[in-house]
Amino acid sequence: MLPADIPALIGRLPLFAHLTDAQRVTLAGYLRWMCLPGGQYLFKAGEVAEALYLLRSGSVGVFDGPTHLIRQVAADDCLGEISLLASEPLRYNVRALRDCELLRLDRHHFELLIEHHPRAMLGMARQAVDRLIRRERNVEPPDEPRTFAILPVDEQVPVRGLAMQLAQALEAYGSCQVIDAEHGANRGSDWFAEREAQVRYVIYLDSTGSAPWRMRCLRQADVLLLPALAAQPAKLWPEAAPGHPARVRHRPRHLLLLHPAHRVLPGAARRWRAQFSGELHHHHICGENDIPRIARLISGHARGLVLAGGGARGLAHLGALRALREAGHDFDAIGGTSIGAIIGAGVANMWSVDEMMRVYYEAFVRGKPLSDWTVPLVALTRGRRAAIMLRRAFGAIDMEDLERPFFCVSTNLSGQGRVVHRHGPLWLWLRATSSIPGILPPVLHHGQVYVDGALVDNLPTDVMADDGVAHITAVSIRADIELRAQTEEFATPPWWRLWMRQRRGTGWPGLVSTLTRAAMVNSEETSEHCRARAHLLITPPLEHVGMLDWRGWQLAIDAGYEETLRVLEAQRGSAPSMP
Repeated sequence: MLPADIPALIGRLPLFAHLTDAQRVTLAGYLRWMCLPGGQYLFKAGEVAEALYLLRSGSVGVFDGPTHLIRQVAADDCLGEISLLASEPLRYNVRALRDCELLRLDRHHFELLIEHHPRAMLGMARQAVDRLIRRERNVEPPDEPRTFAILPVDEQVPVRGLAMQLAQALEAYGSCQVIDAEHGANRGSDWFAEREAQVRYVIYLDSTGSAPWRMRCLRQADVLLLPALAAQPAKLWPEAAPGHPARVRHRPRHLLLLHPAHRVLPGAARRWRAQFSGELHHHHICGENDIPRIARLISGHARGLVLAGGGARGLAHLGALRALREAGHDFDAIGGTSIGAIIGAGVANMWSVDEMMRVYYEAFVRGKPLSDWTVPLVALTRGRRAAIMLRRAFGAIDMEDLERPFFCVSTNLSGQGRVVHRHGPLWLWLRATSSIPGILPPVLHHGQVYVDGALVDNLPTDVMADDGVAHITAVSIRADIELRAQTEEFATPPWWRLWMRQRRGTGWPGLVSTLTRAAMVNSEETSEHCRARAHLLITPPLEHVGMLDWRGWQLAIDAGYEETLRVLEAQRGSAPSMP
């Protein structure tokens, strides 16, 4: 016998919103309840759906291949309706991410509904087609996770306070309830489905180490939160052991490292991450102010910052950051390319704007990292001064030691193309992402050759969006790549004639200008696409600053500051007024 809330569930689904109350009761009579354990397939690619499914509780994943998750479907949604209507094979695999309750409408009863209520079912078909179009255009918002399991590595981790603070932070986006073993042990699936239907978020908390309750938390969770004391010796989680059920379910895993003394312990993230295989996010908790940031990241409400490359023009990022911080903007994740990555690493390390001004002035203006010229067998400079500059600015920390999640992009010339770096020595990958071909020598690492990420992706908002960040602020630096010539030439003249022409400003484009602009050409089309993915886009006018004109640092900073103020003011002016 079906629960009494089924007509109400049908009414909540956009696919059936146009049905009358009587039609919903008729539909409810055709539905059959079923349970789908976590990890089990509902559909496999190539099959034709023989039923439509209403997801009452739980969550399922849509996979391209065995492991690539492209979409998560939460409760109060439908599955299989497009294949059922079109009798076309399914393109993707669909399987339960955790234990699910579904209501099945067989093809026979579906066709009965069409026969008895043709106008109502026509509306359903239109809804399904509209949904398909939005998916194909990639404009359908992803479903947000709704249930979280807090599974500490051992009983020494103070997880109850963490759970309560996290629940309070999640309340900003919807009601939240914490369920522990005392309230949830020995309950049936209906009880959990009812609780999940009553609130927006549920946190399942294991504070006792009870194996049955811990497994229940695993079965109910969309996202696994794994807290540990950062200072303790790292050890294996039970859920990370070979053969454990948690390993076969594709769900986000977040390692939460609780640090003493309100500062990140260098190397702790690397030690603890080594206990896991597969995809894993990690977050540093140095104080209670970190909890709201983690709540935003795990629930799909995070704010990200992406900074583009652009040589000396990239110092405009500093002015943009000052204006953004004065306006109260804070960021939960940071990424960038070339100098955008270098400045973004300072943001991720929680430096103040004044501290970044001081560090980067010393590094780029006074430090002159491109002044160790050499015989250009590999590049115009040796790259040693640039490496020393980055080591001096950031020390020997790993990327994992930054307080905020951070990535940078380089170009792998050994066949991989674009590479996104999130782990390893920070200074090394900052050196790689800023290696302008021909000016700085490439970074050689484990037999691979890495150069400037601007060759393939100068504004990696796509990487940030794929991380599930809901709102992206991007600062784009245009390269002005159109070099102009005033003579018709195919070979350089004798050096003395070339020198005279260069002095008159009628000669060939300079070697450095040619190399820097050539490094940006291939990424311009990509950058246009990536600029469109930013929710707040800032593009300072920097025609008056050369790509390697470090002496114009203040002009670049001022341009970034003034343009950001203008964009923020325009955004406030276009925002709808509050009633």
